[in-house]
Amino acid sequence: MIKFSVFYPNEEGSTFDMDYYVTKHIPLCRQLTGDAMRRAEIDKGLGGAAPGSKPPFVAAVHMYFDSLEAFQASFVPHRMMLADDVPNYTNIRPVLQMAEVL
Repeated sequence: MIKFSVFYPNEEGSTFDMDYYVTKHIPLCRQLTGDAMRRAEIDKGLGGAAPGSKPPFVAAVHMYFDSLEAFQASFVPHRMMLADDVPNYTNIRPVLQMAEVL
């Protein structure tokens, strides 16, 4: 199984519309990738390791696919459409990571 994660660093002056992300952007990802995306998990940052500290990330999403090929076939053709939607919910430049789930 492959996990594609998108992290949104908690930077000074950053904005993030969680409602739009949850109700519009991630459903768009699901629609475009179809059954290839097995599931998606959204993290909303609450704090860092120290009590009362800011979270290092405002948000993150983890999208699961059976294989790298399934991800590439279903997600990659729509990457520009999804990238064009980013300004609708944030001004943060996301950090992307592909991982193998062990």
